[in-house]
This record gives sequence, structure tokens and C-alpha cells, in this order.
Amino acid sequence: MEKISDALPRLPHLPSSSSDQDETMGLAPSNFHLPEVQEVTPRQAFHIEEEVAEHHLADPNYWVTDHVHISKERDEKAEDGSASSERVVVEVENDQEEDSPYPEVRAAVSNTDDPTMPVNTFRMWFLGIVFTVVISGLNQFFGFRYPSVTITSLVAQLVALPLGKILEKILPTREFTTLGCRWTLNPGPFNIKEHTLITVMANVVYGGAYATDILAVQKSFYNQSLDTGYQLLLVISTQLIGFSYAGLCRRFLVWPGAMIWPYTLVNSALFNALHQSYEKSSDGWMSRNKFFAIAFTCSAVWYWFPGYIFTALSVFSWVCWIAPNNFVVNSLFGYQTGLGMGFVTFDWSQIAYTGSPLVTPWWAQANVFACLVIIYWIAAPIMYYKNVFFAQYLPMSSSGSYDNTGAAYNATAIIVDGIFDPELYANYSPLYLSMTFALAYGLSFGALTSTLVHVFLWYRHDIARQFRASLKDEPDIHSRLMTAYREVPNWWYIGLFLGSFAIAIVTIEVWKTQLPVWALILALLISLVYLIPIGMIQAITNQQVGLNVITELIIGYALPGKPVAMMIFKTFGYITMAQGLAFVGDLKLGHYMKIPPRMMFMAQVVAALVACFVVVGVQDWMFGNIEGMCQPGQTDNFTCPGIKVFGTASLIWGGIGPTRIFTNGLYKPLLWFFLIGALLPIPFYYLAKRYPMSGFKYVNIPVFFTGTGLMPPATGINFSSWFMVGITFMYFVRRYHFAWWSHYNYVLSAAMDSGVAITTIIIFFCLYYPNGGVQLNWWGNSVYTTTMDGMGASYRAIPQGEVFGYQPGTWS
Repeated sequence: MEKISDALPRLPHLPSSSSDQDETMGLAPSNFHLPEVQEVTPRQAFHIEEEVAEHHLADPNYWVTDHVHISKERDEKAEDGSASSERVVVEVENDQEEDSPYPEVRAAVSNTDDPTMPVNTFRMWFLGIVFTVVISGLNQFFGFRYPSVTITSLVAQLVALPLGKILEKILPTREFTTLGCRWTLNPGPFNIKEHTLITVMANVVYGGAYATDILAVQKSFYNQSLDTGYQLLLVISTQLIGFSYAGLCRRFLVWPGAMIWPYTLVNSALFNALHQSYEKSSDGWMSRNKFFAIAFTCSAVWYWFPGYIFTALSVFSWVCWIAPNNFVVNSLFGYQTGLGMGFVTFDWSQIAYTGSPLVTPWWAQANVFACLVIIYWIAAPIMYYKNVFFAQYLPMSSSGSYDNTGAAYNATAIIVDGIFDPELYANYSPLYLSMTFALAYGLSFGALTSTLVHVFLWYRHDIARQFRASLKDEPDIHSRLMTAYREVPNWWYIGLFLGSFAIAIVTIEVWKTQLPVWALILALLISLVYLIPIGMIQAITNQQVGLNVITELIIGYALPGKPVAMMIFKTFGYITMAQGLAFVGDLKLGHYMKIPPRMMFMAQVVAALVACFVVVGVQDWMFGNIEGMCQPGQTDNFTCPGIKVFGTASLIWGGIGPTRIFTNGLYKPLLWFFLIGALLPIPFYYLAKRYPMSGFKYVNIPVFFTGTGLMPPATGINFSSWFMVGITFMYFVRRYHFAWWSHYNYVLSAAMDSGVAITTIIIFFCLYYPNGGVQLNWWGNSVYTTTMDGMGASYRAIPQGEVFGYQPGTWS
């Protein structure tokens, strides 16, 4: 392939060979430069674009069109009287050292800093702890409900500002001296860095503690009574080990500018909108804070309709309403137990159920949508109606597990004192899954192998380079500004890890968990191996590959028949990585907002520790006071869909075991996904290198496999509507109305999420919960429940007293 270096005079910093190109191509900073303005021929212009595209091949968030501008200029009649002519002018914007090369980052993050701004203040700690308690408690409460809206840190971000301003006015300004240090309760105006740390503390805890799922399953699935000490120590150890991992990988996932972490941009944009006085934008519209206020109000008011008054607007499966008794129609177009083949819902909580579509890059959303169409909208119905895996006796899509009578699988029928009993299993039933649930396991297998292969192919040089790099080596403007602050020593994170590890050993040894210490160490090693590869994919795509399946598979073979041990192993193997990456995202937010790293460390650890006590307390209260908790048809929709999936997984992997389910069982063909996942990234990698101007660089196989990971309990509508909104804003609006997009896109995302969250809280606590609740019983709130989709029907009925699938005595 002819390079621009062959078409133009030799430039001193231009890579001159393909080997040099391989060493510099990727996410790490390089000294690649092209002339800023050059008059060239059309052929040379094409080669300039191709050269830039090839150099940034491993970075799909780097749009060549953002940096290479080609225009045709017509020269009018020349002085000698000759006809007018056209010339091609190429303007190349080299990556400026004064700002980020990514428009997404430039649109949301300030490239200036004031190191004298007070951060470690009474106001910050007081409000931060208050929001830690409130956010973690409410999310633990709502997490058992479907559909649920997670109250993100955006709510704290909104409410913290007026509260901070109030404290700014009422707190005394008197100075005190303690141990030679002068301090005050009120150091001046409530500032953006205090606000950021309060939000970070809320961000640390809004996702809850994954270990509480273990406790919920032990209570609801296995009817076990739990000691408070066991619950607290288990939750604390899993949360803090993850944070120690986060600090140790920040050189790979926080410092490099290409590690964007898209969701942090929403917070950054809102901070700047709330704290800076914006002039009107270049296209003559309004300030960001005014835009946020309008969008937030509209979102909050509108959600009353799909959230309470007319809930059919949320489950808008109108095709099923027309033919409520036609199973084929309901299985394909149903939004509850069908495949959700539609794009229409008027409920932002449905659209954003898998995350805000205004944050994830368009090309990542395209990969997810491709998976939805190919796997769930094409393969799944074909396999279902061919009765593969005896699927016709079950709903098309369900997060539950079933026995051979079509009833929910009874875990207590085969588990005695937390141990699997093979004889009881032989006398009961094999376990069956809905078609979408079975395929979800296959996709998870493919995601595990594709992640390692994809990251090795694309980013091996970048990872090796970052082992030797320091913060001072990063040319990114934000990294350079952060050199003004002292870094957190590695021994702080190592000490936190050792303390958490000791607590974990005490937990599994003192209480009857059936998990040996060697298994705990193995789980932590698995999370360590996958931490950076999965983190790089998430930082670029806003999609996380889960380790839940690989940890389940390993422990299922290593310790068969012990479901509680499996859940704990899975938590230490999976959540250590997932929680670690959640903390890394917060570190990136602090990096963008120029928060001193040592303050970030203290705020995150304190918030994580406080939240552990809150979530355990809230969950205990719920199981003791809410009638029918985690049961189908629970009055207030506390049906625990996530706990149902978690419990099903414990039954599959820890009880019955992968040998009976996969290796020698009904779902053995799904194991081929391991090989498929390992092979698929290879051709797309070499095609992208061969054709750098093509769309092959946007094919991300790990995202393809993992993007639909929430299905079930999510259905197709959650992904199709998410994609339609996302492609509109993240591609078309960004491309054709860039000024509007750069000013308002992330602010709009924050406003929509916040409006829904606030209205959800009001509806639940003012209308649903008190005195049995105030229900609106009319057609618009019940039409979707009377369809075959809403009732969870299956294609084939099972005659009374008979069973389907394997014959008795053949499955043990």
C-alpha cells in the first residue's frame, strides 16, 4: 500500500516502515505528525486520510474526520486569462497538547485547573457520607424491583450543589488550630472539587454490593438463616479487595488519554454546567444549565405517564394487544417474555435499562445491536420452533429455571444443608432454561475467550509500554495537570488488599461456606488476569465483559455440589474485577476533575466501607418486613429478577454442576462458543489492518458477545430502543449537528436519568408504598398483562401429570 510518506516530502516524525507503524499504532501516545495544511492532489488526500486511519487503527473512538479536513477550493479566472481551476486542500489537526484529541472529552472536561482550591473540607465529608447512606440504601431497596431505575450519582450531583451552597452560607467561618494545622468549617465558596468528591462517594456505592446477592439467594432460594457478622464481613472483604486492584492498574486504565471511560463524561459535563457561567452556544441556543433544567423538568413530568398513569406506554407491545392469544406473535414481539422485536417504548427507564444510550459510542452500540438481531431475533426463534433444548415447553425468554413439568425449579428438592444430593436430583428433574437464557450462556463463553484474543491482538504493545510509563510520560493535558498532586503510594493499595484478604479468609473459615482458602486465592487470580483486558474494553466502549460465567465454570468442576461455595467463589472472582473497574471509572472522573489522588483514595474507601453496613441493614429489613419478597406476582413488583438469575446460576453451576448441564448434558453444544470466541477476532483484526479506511476497525467481538448480557431479564426492546436513540445522537447528531451535540448531549443524558430517578422515588414512596398503595386500575395499566407474553405462556402445553424432555432415570 502506498503511504503518504511516498507521496509527500519526507517528514522527520513520520513512521517510515510497517514495523515502526506496528510499534506506534494503538492507544499509547506517539510522535506521529503530519503537515497542518497541505495542498495536494485528490489521490494524495486519500493517502493522508489512510495514513492517519492506519496510525490510529486500534482506537475506534478516534474519528479521522475529526482531525483531517479535506476541502475543494475553486480558483477564479487566473490573471493570464485561463479558466478557473479546482485545488484540494488538506488540513490536519495534530493532537494538541493543550486539549484532548477526543471531541467527547473536549465537550465535557475542562483543560484548566486551580491546585489551590480547597478539597478536604467538613462540607465535603458531611454531604458525602449523607449521600453514601441515602444512595446505597435506596438502590439496595429498588434493586429487587422490576423494572427498576438505579438512582445514580447524578441525583447526588444535583442535590449536593444547593446543599453545599446552603452550608456555605450558614457554617461559621471561624478558623481553628489543631496540632499546628489551621482549619475552618467554611473555607469559602462551595467549589467544583468538593462537589466532585461528594459525587464520587455516591458513585462508589450506587451499584450496591454484589455480595448481598449471595445473602439474598441463601435466604430466598435455600431458606438459610444468616449471622450478621458473616453478612458484614463477606460484603466488606469483597468490596475493598476490588478497590485495591483499581489502584494498582491506574497506569493502564486512568492515565492514558485514550482510556475515555465514556460514562464519566456525563458527570464531567454536568459539573461544568452547574459551576460555570456559560454564554450562549455558537449556534445561538441556550446555556447548558438552563438546558439541563428544562430537560430535567420534562423528563420528571413525563415519567408520571409510563411510570404510573399509563404504564402500557412502557410495555408498548401493541402488536400483542391486537393478538393477545397468538403465541407466535407474542413470542416474537412481546416485551416481557418475548423477544421484543420492536423499537417503540415511551419509557426512558426501558430505553436506558442497560445504560444511557447517549454515552456509549455509536460503533459499540452497533456491535450490540448486531448481536441482538443475529442471535436473538434470527437464531433464537429458529431454534425455539425447532424445539432445540426442549425449549417449546417453556417461555421464549425468561430468567428463571424450570423442571420437567414446566414449573419453577425447586432448589430445596435437591439441596440439603447447602449440599447437592445426587439421589434427590435423579428422582426429581433435570434443569431446563428458556431459549434466550441458554444462548446467553453461550455468548458469555464466547466473550471470555474473545476478550483475551482481541486485547492481545490490538493492545499488546500498549500494555507492555505502560508497564514502563509514569504519569509524567503522558502527553495528555489532563495527565500533565495531575502531576501537580502527590500520587497515592502503591503500598496503600497493597495494605488494603492484605487487610481485605485476611477478612475474607476469616469469613470462609469461621462460617460454613464450603469454600477452601486455595479456592479463594484462585478466584482472586482469575480476576487479576482479566482486570486490564476487560478494563481496556470498558474504557473504550462503555461495555463490560463479565467474569461470572468463567468463575462459575471453574468452581463447578473444582467443587461440585456446593452452591454456596460457588456463589462466594464467583463473587471473589467476578466482583473483584467488576468492583475494581467501577473504582477505576471513579479514579478517571477524579483525573478529569483534577482531584488530588490521596483525597480520592480516602473518600472512596470511606464510602465503600460505610455502604457495606447500609446495604446489609436495608436488605435484612426488606426480607423481614415486605410480604412475598422475591416471589412471582409480589404486590409492589419486588420480584427480584436479578436474584432469580443469580440463584439459577448457583443451582446450575454449584448444585447440579457443569458436568451434568454442559459436558454430559443437554446444553453441551453451547461449549463451542469458547472456540468461536477465540477465533472470530482474528480475521477482523487482519482485515482492519489491510483496509484501514473500512469499517472493520469498528467490529469488536467481545462487545458483540457481551453487550446483550442483561438478556434475560432484559428483552429485545431494551436493546433496540437503546440502539435507535443512541445511533441518532451518538452518530447522526454528532456528525451533522456537532455544535449542539458537544454542548448538550451529555447534559441531556444526565437530565433524563435524573428526572426519571426523582419521579420514581416520589411515585413509590408517595403512592405505591404507604397503606397498601394507590393503584390506577384501568385498561392502560393492565392490557399488557393479559397477553400470552405477559402471562409467560409456552408454545407447547404439558398434559397434567406428564413430563417433557428426558425420561425419568436418564439424567442423573
